[in-house]
Amino acid sequence: MNINLSKDDKDFLKNILRDFYHKIIEMKDFNNFEKILSEWIKNYLENNNKNSKKILELMENHKKSKFWFTSLIGFFYQLGIGDYLDKKKALELYLLTINIEIEKDVLNEDFNKLHLIDVNLDSFNLLRNKNVIIGKYLLSLFYYKDIILDIEGFNFNQRTENSNQNELIKLLKLAKDGDSDAQYNLAICYMDGIGIQKDEKKAYGWFLKSEQSKHLDILNKHDKEEFERDLKLAIANNPLAQNYVGYCYENGKGVYKNEERAFEWYMKSAEGGNIEGQCNLGYCYENGIGTDRNETSAFEWYLKSAKGGNVEGQCYLGYCYENGIGTDKDEIKAFEWYLESAEGESIEGQCNLGYCYENGIGIDKDEIKAFEWYLESAENGNETAQNNLGDCYHHGKGTDKNEEKAFDWYYESAISGCAEGQCNLGFCYANGIGTDKDEGRAFVWYLESAENGNIIAQNHLGDCYANGEGTEKNEKKAFEWYLKSAIAGCSSAQYNLGYCYTFGIGTDKNEVKAFEWYLESAENGNKMAQNYIGYCFENGIGTDKNEKTAFEWYFESANAECADGQCNLGFCYANGIGTDKNEIKAFEWYLKSAENGNINAQNNLGDCYQYGKGIEKNEKKAFKLYFESANAECAEGQCNLGYCYENGIGTDKNEKKAFEWYLKSAENGNIMAQNNLGCCYESGIGVYKNEKKAFEWYLKSAEGGRAVSQDYIGDCFYYGIGTYKDNDKAAYWYKKALDNGIEEAKNKLDNIY
Repeated sequence: MNINLSKDDKDFLKNILRDFYHKIIEMKDFNNFEKILSEWIKNYLENNNKNSKKILELMENHKKSKFWFTSLIGFFYQLGIGDYLDKKKALELYLLTINIEIEKDVLNEDFNKLHLIDVNLDSFNLLRNKNVIIGKYLLSLFYYKDIILDIEGFNFNQRTENSNQNELIKLLKLAKDGDSDAQYNLAICYMDGIGIQKDEKKAYGWFLKSEQSKHLDILNKHDKEEFERDLKLAIANNPLAQNYVGYCYENGKGVYKNEERAFEWYMKSAEGGNIEGQCNLGYCYENGIGTDRNETSAFEWYLKSAKGGNVEGQCYLGYCYENGIGTDKDEIKAFEWYLESAEGESIEGQCNLGYCYENGIGIDKDEIKAFEWYLESAENGNETAQNNLGDCYHHGKGTDKNEEKAFDWYYESAISGCAEGQCNLGFCYANGIGTDKDEGRAFVWYLESAENGNIIAQNHLGDCYANGEGTEKNEKKAFEWYLKSAIAGCSSAQYNLGYCYTFGIGTDKNEVKAFEWYLESAENGNKMAQNYIGYCFENGIGTDKNEKTAFEWYFESANAECADGQCNLGFCYANGIGTDKNEIKAFEWYLKSAENGNINAQNNLGDCYQYGKGIEKNEKKAFKLYFESANAECAEGQCNLGYCYENGIGTDKNEKKAFEWYLKSAENGNIMAQNNLGCCYESGIGVYKNEKKAFEWYLKSAEGGRAVSQDYIGDCFYYGIGTYKDNDKAAYWYKKALDNGIEEAKNKLDNIY
């Protein structure tokens, strides 16, 4: 029904229509047009003290509503302005608007000049025409708001059959002005008949124009011609050609690389039933090539491709099942699809099937079959299989061990660009496996592999720089490569990085950071790091002291066959650190560690036999173990061996040999041996008596913290043995000795004072 409007209301409705018209034809941001226009209307109403619900009611009941306000009313309903959201009604109003007959002279004017009529603003026809133009805009945007995506607003697809004349006009203008994206999208429109009649010839022409560039001559001419031939077929809806065009765009073959366009062509090919296109589309979804990553869609397209008989699709489908990509993990199905792919002559499928047999994935472990499939794949040129075959020969898996063949296959893999093969080749050169040892070549291959992202090679490269192997020593570079490898998750590098922070190698010393990296490495299963993190907890290095946690980490390391961890675990049991004291268990762990070559454990095991701790006393065995430890440069073992020779424990007494072993141990920093060496010089045991040298060695031992030596040095200064008399210095050392538990030093102090 019609209602009476005040002059103010009438003027306001005409003004908002006119201003809305100018606002909408100036619109450039099609991505956000709804938000921009909605906020504009809201501000417009607030600035004029108008209520949206009331204005909607006035427009609907205006006697010229059908001619003037249908487009604006539709927009109110589309966005719920005025409290009524009804998109269906909005569409009806837009369609009603553009069906209103427009005066012929206005219709025929160039679109960009329609808004220039500014005479007689209140005229019936002018307001009607503005309403129609607004309606056309809003209807176009209503249909295409999810299609107009790129910065110019013209990335069309095939989800609608409705035309958008205004957008096509703009698209054509941009295309003619040389905009390559517009040219490409216009070609899509001609190819698929989006808003325009299908025309394969024009589509082809615009596709070629979109790829023209002043740098085009750098492309391979043959590839370019092949691309253009297949493009014609692809436009004609040939799925095989569409897949090839997608491949060209993905890899920059005959055309400039464009992953989004590659994805679009793979999609066309896949939807057209091409099994290779389906496989490639799955790969795009899996890896986010030209589209958002979507593992579910990847799996679905791999499945289509695999069921269609594509051997690569079967291989990728197996990989999805093996790793739970886009589907539930199912190793049996993974094996079955790898088998089908391998039997279909896919070299990657053959390699993956070998891996299943090697590791018992979806099938019983069978190293012989693993070897056979690796060999098949490797001989067909798969670089990963060549590396894995090298492993088989290196370690004798499924075949006889043959280091020369291992080297040869690692070399094949390496020169084909396999980062793991490059790393293993470097390892062969570093250790003389199947070839002559050559640290320079080892460094070169480690570097190649490291730069290709292999984290093990990055750690080895750090070792090369840290030790000057095959290159000049450079601790800073060593640290940098350890850091890169550690961040990428290599547990050995994490341990090495902790070591760098511990001792300030290539970086500032930082016990907290050292602890953090040791912990990271330990939690990733590195047995050396587990041992060292135990040491940190035992001694409060970089963290709070916690003997129970120290014991737990030593236990982890020991069970992982780390000789150092086994030795430290034995020490915990021997001394009740973080656990109950248990000499039998201490002996057992020292024995394990000693058998694994740990020189400290050999010494500690000798101590067990010497004093009958956790085992029956046996001085001969004690002497033998001390001897093994001493010859392996264990300073404590050298000291104990000297003690055996001095006192005839487990061997004949020999003071000269005692002196010699004390000297070795003392020079290696052992404070007990330094004290004992002082005694030798003071008393002439195994050497000529020399009080001055006795004093020097007592002093070294005393400064190292040995309490008995501190008491002896006090005596030296008090009595002038090997040095001058000095009661103050004597008192200083007696006090230190007393503080460290030497009670007799108290009487000596009393004598001075």
